[in-house]
Amino acid sequence: MVTSLTLLVFGLTQVPVIELAPGYVATYMLIGVCIFGPTGKLPSLRQAMSFLLPGALFVVLALLNLGFWCGGWLLGLPAWGLMLNRWTSANALRAVDVLKFLGLLVLGIAVFTLNSIWVIFSLGLFLLPVIVLVRLAYPEYRARLLQAAVEVVLALAAVLVAFAIPTPEGSWSPPWMYAGGAATAGLMITYWAWKSPRHFRRSQHNNGAIV
Repeated sequence: MVTSLTLLVFGLTQVPVIELAPGYVATYMLIGVCIFGPTGKLPSLRQAMSFLLPGALFVVLALLNLGFWCGGWLLGLPAWGLMLNRWTSANALRAVDVLKFLGLLVLGIAVFTLNSIWVIFSLGLFLLPVIVLVRLAYPEYRARLLQAAVEVVLALAAVLVAFAIPTPEGSWSPPWMYAGGAATAGLMITYWAWKSPRHFRRSQHNNGAIV
């Protein structure tokens, strides 16, 4: 997400929005695979539609020159996918959680926008490989070899690609700073979604007891 968002943002200054669509779609699908893939089962129809429809709507808005909201949506897409992944008949997706998510998304976009002024926001880029390497200390995580390997590769690739992208002429900040701002915002929103407690509906039995 971080690497692709950086490419999309810098691509806006050089190519039309329509030419960015393949990269946006590829990023969307990659995030979807990372969120729903480890569960070992396909998402339900409502999960899939809720995941895909916002992205499709923002593409239409971008093509109508109403703003490149696709880039901002990518900041919260991992957290949105995590919320949808937990959305089952027993675990309802509450409206208050959606509102909290949208509020954090707005805050994340502000962080991404201001990271060129306050460099400390950009340091989130280096947290990506650090978090993955720390998780390798846990045996249950190392047991999932494929997932661990993919996460290590993606985290290191995000850092390498961010530094490999040349700074466009006239740009205020180098690409790694934009990538760092995206990482900080994305990690903030996703951490909230991950730590957010699950809310289960109560079920009523024939004897009238509520459990």
